[in-house]
Amino acid sequence: APTYLNFLQLAEATFAPPPISGPSPTRENPEVAATHRMIAKPETSLFIIAVSLGSVFFGAMTYIGNGPNFMVKAIADAAGVKTPSFFGYIFKYSLPILLPILVLCGWWFL
Repeated sequence: APTYLNFLQLAEATFAPPPISGPSPTRENPEVAATHRMIAKPETSLFIIAVSLGSVFFGAMTYIGNGPNFMVKAIADAAGVKTPSFFGYIFKYSLPILLPILVLCGWWFL
């Protein structure tokens, strides 16, 4: 989620047009208004999909890619459960399983 939010903010700053003056249902929350303006444009919706897929799947590619992966590994190690090393995780799980799923989802949605 943090990676996604960072890239979403980048997309908003890059692609969202300036707000239209006048009353708006999202006037109280400018971030929501910027996201609504950005999603409404077809050329930016593909960018949002790509950022979503990349941040979710590439965040899971390593132990340190997102917080829960690292936390689960630390808890398992503390409990004495055998876990793969950093590169073991990448070569045994990330590359053969997650990378093909990322490619498939990217092809399917983009």
